[in-house]
Amino acid sequence: VQLQASGGGLVQAGGSLRLSCAASGGTFRSYIMGWFRQAPGKEREFVAAIRWMGGTPNYADSVKGRFTISKDNAKNTVYLQMNSLKLEDTAVYYCAVDMTPWRPVVSTRAGDYDYWGQGTQVTVSS
Repeated sequence: VQLQASGGGLVQAGGSLRLSCAASGGTFRSYIMGWFRQAPGKEREFVAAIRWMGGTPNYADSVKGRFTISKDNAKNTVYLQMNSLKLEDTAVYYCAVDMTPWRPVVSTRAGDYDYWGQGTQVTVSS
C-alpha cells in the first residue's frame, strides 16, 4: 500500500488549500482514510476521516465547519479542502489508511492507522 500526499504550501490566514492523497497497492473499499497533522513540538493529531464506502465524515472540533474531507473512488484519492485557514493550522499534514475491515467506529487514534503518506507541509502566514 502506498499513499502519496500533495497540495500543501504557503497561504495567508483566511485562505484555502486543497490536499490530495492518492492511494495505491490495495483495495480500499472496506477501510477508512484519515488526515492527521503534526505541528512542531506537538503530537500528531486527528483532523478528519472518511470511509471509502461512504457515510458521514468525522472531523476534529478544531476544523469543523472549515475543512471538508471527500473522496473519489474511481481515482482512489481522498481530498481535504481547507478553508478559512488559521495560523494554528500550520503543520505537516499526513494521510493514512486504517485497514481494519469494516471498523464500526471511525478511529481518531493515529495508532489505529496502518499506512501513512509522506506528509505535506501547510504553512499559514499572517
